Amino acid sequence: MELTVSHWLYGLFTLIIILTMIFRKGVVLPSLLGTFVIAWVFKGSLIDGFTAIFNANLVAAKELFSIFLIITFMMALLHSLRDLGADRRMIQPIQKIMVNGHVSFFVLVAVTYVISLFFWPTPAVPLICALLVPAAIRSGLPALTAAVAVALAGQGMALSSDYIVQVAPSLSAKSAGIDVGMVTDKALILSVITGVTAIGLAYLFYRKSIRSKDSELNEIELQAMQAADQSKNKSVGTNLPLWSKVFAILVPISLLAVVVYMMYTKLLSGRMSGFEGGDGAAFIGGVAVILLLLSSVAFGREKALDYISNHITDGFVFAFKAMGPVIPIAGFFFLGSSDFSGSILGVGENSPALLFDLVQSTQEFLPQSAFLAGFSVLIIGIITGLDGSGFSGLPLTGALAASLQNGSIDAGTLAAIGQMGSIWTGGGTIVAWSSVIAIAGFCGVSVMELVRKNFIPVIIGLIISTVFAVIFL
Repeated sequence: MELTVSHWLYGLFTLIIILTMIFRKGVVLPSLLGTFVIAWVFKGSLIDGFTAIFNANLVAAKELFSIFLIITFMMALLHSLRDLGADRRMIQPIQKIMVNGHVSFFVLVAVTYVISLFFWPTPAVPLICALLVPAAIRSGLPALTAAVAVALAGQGMALSSDYIVQVAPSLSAKSAGIDVGMVTDKALILSVITGVTAIGLAYLFYRKSIRSKDSELNEIELQAMQAADQSKNKSVGTNLPLWSKVFAILVPISLLAVVVYMMYTKLLSGRMSGFEGGDGAAFIGGVAVILLLLSSVAFGREKALDYISNHITDGFVFAFKAMGPVIPIAGFFFLGSSDFSGSILGVGENSPALLFDLVQSTQEFLPQSAFLAGFSVLIIGIITGLDGSGFSGLPLTGALAASLQNGSIDAGTLAAIGQMGSIWTGGGTIVAWSSVIAIAGFCGVSVMELVRKNFIPVIIGLIISTVFAVIFL
């Protein structure tokens, strides 16, 4: 088709957004401005430009609100468990199996991965660093290597799949105009490949730094970590030991049962089950709400009505702080998709596909290669992650996935690849201005040294997972 001025403007603002990410600046302003200018030019009316910029954010908010809800309920549950002291009690027994530095490394990986899958790594990090990292250091694991294990397992492997909460795959799928189930399983597979590769390489590279349990350096590093750790993650439920024990057992069993049931229904049906995608997130969100109700009553009794309101409010605040800037960014890239542009521009069935048309116009000049498409989306994902936010680039990688798909690779695979690049980079493993700062702070190590240690294992892991996706997915 013939490209119009609106197409070229959309391409220009997309380039501006990518360059802004490279320079580690916020992209909300160019996203909002681009939406306004493109709509104004497309409709030929300044008034329609004002209307479209509001509609774009409204459409994005409607599409993404389920994400805000699941984050809210999971965070509220975590806060409620913290009231009872159950959050700390859940992982204290694990300290006993950290018999040496080598075992401690993999224990940190496993525990961080599991907790981060359910509660996200950001709220999980203070808990893990307060309880498990000191035990790991005492067993001979250097603080820097412990920080590597936590970052790769949580901010990397768990967050890049986001298989339970499903914020990341939902963003990728919505932007690609496909069902979230087409992204979730592929993202999980790629995250595990990337994670196992990166974690395995990190262990091989740094295993010689692991000390004996009797080393004097263990106590020196432990004192340095405790001096640097400003965490206030103290439980207030010390006077409720019975309920603390009950919920320390009930919550992990309940959440594990949810995952087992979801897996069982899928294996039983032999195809995509009703608990894939949004239904799966709704299922675990509903279970989290019931657990929240029970734990709030156990802690507050007659004051439970106030406590649960406060926890949900805090959960919404966390959700909007984490995901709020994504809405205008998603609105801009939704404008480039025919699935949403009609609602944004108010043109009914004549919905333009600005980004798709731009990419299609270059297809005749480029080879139809799955490897080219896969690594192009990976590189764009890595670039978008340079702003330190693993999620802000997902609307772009998702939209590009829909445009770059061809007979040899589908949109779901490309979206999962882009998700890996964006989150492993900006989610908190190899960008020093991301949430990896928190891990370095809690462990008392240099953030620059931490990202340097992570860099080569992560990049190799991303390359291997992308090659796997192109060949097998």
